[in-house]
Amino acid sequence: MAGKITFTMIKPDAVKAGHTGAILAMINKAGFRIVAMKKTQLTKEKAGEFYKVHKKRPFYGELVDFMTSGPIIAAVLEKENAVEDYRTLIGSTNPKEAAKGTIRNKYAKSIGENAVHGADSDRNAKKEASFHFSAIEMF
Repeated sequence: MAGKITFTMIKPDAVKAGHTGAILAMINKAGFRIVAMKKTQLTKEKAGEFYKVHKKRPFYGELVDFMTSGPIIAAVLEKENAVEDYRTLIGSTNPKEAAKGTIRNKYAKSIGENAVHGADSDRNAKKEASFHFSAIEMF
């Protein structure tokens, strides 16, 4: 059975461009309930820890630099089939390949500056949510 939560971050590029409200509106319109949300800025240490799965990949350093370049909006979203439905809502990592009307189609600049992060599995959604929020911060 698919999980009921997913994790997202509105990335520094989209926050800086002023797309936070529009992205949150799309999330709400798609039937997600925001159970936790905060604006924060990742340190290099925290970004490195969050993205440690990519540590050996050639883009790791650029990713950490980008994710620490400005504030992010971290959020836990709730809905039946949350991970899969959110991945559909955000679209392909490459905004040129993202379906029309998806978040990345509308707001991403490039593969690297792709507006939002979305958990890729139920397991990672729980892990990523607990990385950013304690249990008493989720309602």
